[in-house]
Amino acid sequence: MRTAQDKELKEVTLELRKLNKIAHDQFTDRSQAADYQTDFYGEVKPFADNMQHYLDIWRPLADQWVSVRKPKYVFPIQIKDTYDNLAIVCVTAFQKDTRRRRFLETIKSIDYVLENILIQCEKDNK
Repeated sequence: MRTAQDKELKEVTLELRKLNKIAHDQFTDRSQAADYQTDFYGEVKPFADNMQHYLDIWRPLADQWVSVRKPKYVFPIQIKDTYDNLAIVCVTAFQKDTRRRRFLETIKSIDYVLENILIQCEKDNK
């Protein structure tokens, strides 16, 4: 990493990947169960607040990183879309009526962008 901001971007991106995986697992393992009841204040709000905390740190770092480094496979629109998608996924993961295919495709899209950022950060470090 070239700067402290690059290091922070990598750390926050790793955390967002973990939260994306948690959202995936929540949706596939728990929310789709017949007996699952959503606990908004006990589960959804704390998870969404935590996600938003990391998103608020990540977005300016990622925007700046893309404009300065001009990575090969990451573009400004992908940063915006990933931010928006993560903000939505953290809530829809808890809803029974979420469309399965669309949700899973969104999770894959998020992971693709986050993974590409991490790969490019590693290349910048070498």
